[in-house]
Amino acid sequence: MPVSQNIKVAVDAVVFGYTSKEGLSVLLIKRDIEPFKDMWALPGGLVGDEESLEDAVHRELKEETGISITYLEQLYSFGKPGRDPRNRVISITYYGLVKPDAFEVCADTDAGDAAWFNIKNLPLLAFDHPEIIETAWKRLQSKILYEPIGFELLDEKFPFSELEKLYVAVLDRPIDRRNFKKKITQFGFLDETDEKQTLGGAGRPGNLYRFNVKKYFRLKKAGINFEI
Repeated sequence: MPVSQNIKVAVDAVVFGYTSKEGLSVLLIKRDIEPFKDMWALPGGLVGDEESLEDAVHRELKEETGISITYLEQLYSFGKPGRDPRNRVISITYYGLVKPDAFEVCADTDAGDAAWFNIKNLPLLAFDHPEIIETAWKRLQSKILYEPIGFELLDEKFPFSELEKLYVAVLDRPIDRRNFKKKITQFGFLDETDEKQTLGGAGRPGNLYRFNVKKYFRLKKAGINFEI
């Protein structure tokens, strides 16, 4: 039986940001065109005929938000009929986790604005983007249980509590602090320094830590299970 097909292919990017002060956030753009004009959405768009998926998602990010990200991981394909009122569109989605302070966000092309939003305080979103973000967050939560993260997100030297806060923000649940520290330190990719944490109030300042870069990336590449 002949199959009727008139499908377009798009890419969308779920860029998570993390800072100790703001927690986990998502980069969104305000649409400047219909459909869903003036609503917030993920950066993305159609893939060109002579363009790879990876080139397309990096181009769309640059055009709509002004930022360039070295690595984005492919997440999932979303292709439910009716997800885009204009055409039948399949979206190949990507996700990544970055430090927002390292980028200067600037909207362009069909984006009227671009901004970071806390994951727990998102605006009303266009298309099926709430589902895409939820899927990406679940993937990120799963990933950090078997692969170390944080090197690109924390300062060169940091109190151990900052690493705890990062995991709590991404996992969106409390963790056993004593167990967490024991499990993390036994892997050996954290070096304790002689420098002390600067505290604004009372209390004994703890030592600062830094990542053992070689071991960190070796373990990250191999994949390890924290079982947090």
